[in-house]
Amino acid sequence: MKNIVVLIDDEEHLRTACRQALELADMEVESFESPDGAFERIGRSWPGVIVSDIKMPGMNGLDVMARVHALDPGLPVILITGHGDVAMAVEAMRDGAYDFIEKPFASDVLVGAVHRALEKRHLALENRALRAALGEGSGLEQRLIGRTPVMVRLRKQISNYAATDADVLILGETGVGKELVARSLHEDSPRKNGRFVAINCGALPETMIESELFGHEAGAFTGATQKRIGRIQHAHEGTLFLDEVESMPLDLQIKLLRVLQDRTVMPLGGNDEIEVDVRIVAATKENLRDLADDKRFREDLFYRLDVLSLSIPPLRDRLDDIALLFQHFVNQACDRFKRPPLEVSAVKIADLQSLNWPGNVREVQNAALRFALGADGPVNNNDSATPSSLAAQMEAVEKRLIITALEKHGNSLKQTYEALEISRKTLYDKMQKYAIDGDR
Repeated sequence: MKNIVVLIDDEEHLRTACRQALELADMEVESFESPDGAFERIGRSWPGVIVSDIKMPGMNGLDVMARVHALDPGLPVILITGHGDVAMAVEAMRDGAYDFIEKPFASDVLVGAVHRALEKRHLALENRALRAALGEGSGLEQRLIGRTPVMVRLRKQISNYAATDADVLILGETGVGKELVARSLHEDSPRKNGRFVAINCGALPETMIESELFGHEAGAFTGATQKRIGRIQHAHEGTLFLDEVESMPLDLQIKLLRVLQDRTVMPLGGNDEIEVDVRIVAATKENLRDLADDKRFREDLFYRLDVLSLSIPPLRDRLDDIALLFQHFVNQACDRFKRPPLEVSAVKIADLQSLNWPGNVREVQNAALRFALGADGPVNNNDSATPSSLAAQMEAVEKRLIITALEKHGNSLKQTYEALEISRKTLYDKMQKYAIDGDR
C-alpha cells in the first residue's frame, strides 16, 4: 500500500514545512489550506492518514476528526496543537484521535507519528480485506478456505464431482483436510439429505473393523447378543467415508471390493445379501499404487476406488493462503472462548508464511488457537528446511513477498516493482539472489 497523507493547515509556512518533511520520508502528501476538498479524497478503503491543525477558521480540527470518523471510524487522525490547546487535544484523544503533536515540533516527530499511524491503517485495511474474503463466497468457499490457484481448482473439481454419483479417492498428507473435502462432496451432492458416515480404518482394531463396516447378526460371535447394522448399511442413500483406507486388512479389502462391485453387504453371521445405495469416498495419505505393487494393498480394489481422484495440496504449496486460514481460525477461537476479536498483524502473517507447516492446516489451527488465548509462542515446526537465523528468516519472508507480488500481477515485472515500491534493478537483483523465475 502507498503511504498517503492528507495535510490540513491554514498556515502556509507550516503546511509547506510539514509537506516537505513527509515527502522526504517517501510519503505522498496532499495539502489543504482548509478542510474543503479534503473529504473528497478519503473513504473506507482509503489507505492514508489525516494530519490537521486544531485551530483553523471555520471548521476546526475536532470537527474534521468527527467528520472523518463518520466516514470511517478506523481512519487515523493526527492533530497539531498550539501550547494553549493541549487540554483540547487530550480531550480529542479520548474521542478517538490517533495522536497529537504540540507546536513547535521537530520534523522527525511528525514523520514518526505518521509512520505509526500508516502502519495501523494498513493493518486495519488488510484485516478488513481478510474478514471480507472470509465472509464472501459460496458454502464451499467458506468450508475450503483459500484463494490460491490450486485451491480454486480443487473447489471446482469438488463441485464437478459432487454432482455425480461416482466413488472418489482423496489423496493428501496428514492434516490437509481430507475429511472436510469428503464432507463437501456429500453436502454439495444430491445425497446431502442422507447420512454422511465416517470411519477411520486405521483407528479400529482388526477384530472390530469387519463388524463396524458390515454389521452382524445376533450370535455371530462371542458377545454379539443382538443384531447390529454396519456402517455401510447405515450410510444407505448417503455417503460412506473411509479414512486411512490403506490401513484396511487385506481380507476385508476383498469384501469391500464386493460392495463396490455389487452394492450389497452381508453381515457377519448372516445368509442374505442386503442391497445398499451408497457412495463411497476413500482417503489415504499413502501412494496406493506403490502399496499395490508391494502387495500391501489389493490392486483390483485400488482401481475400483480410483474412479475419480482429488489431490489436496500441502500447505507449503499454498503459503499465500496462510493469512486467510490463520485469521479464520483466530475468529473461530475468539467466538468459541468468548474473547474479543483479534487482528493479526502483517508481521505475524509474514512470520507464519516463513514456516513449512508439516502438520498442514491442522497445525495452523492449533497455532491460531494459542494466539487467540494469548499463549502464542514459537511454532513447533520441526522441518529442517525452516530457516533459523534472523537473516535467513527475513530472506524467506522477502522471497515469499516477491513471489506473491509476481503472482498477483501476472508476472509483470513493471507492475511488481511498482507495487513493491522498489527499483527495477533491485527487483532483478533480488530475483537472481533468490532464484525466482520471472516466467514461473
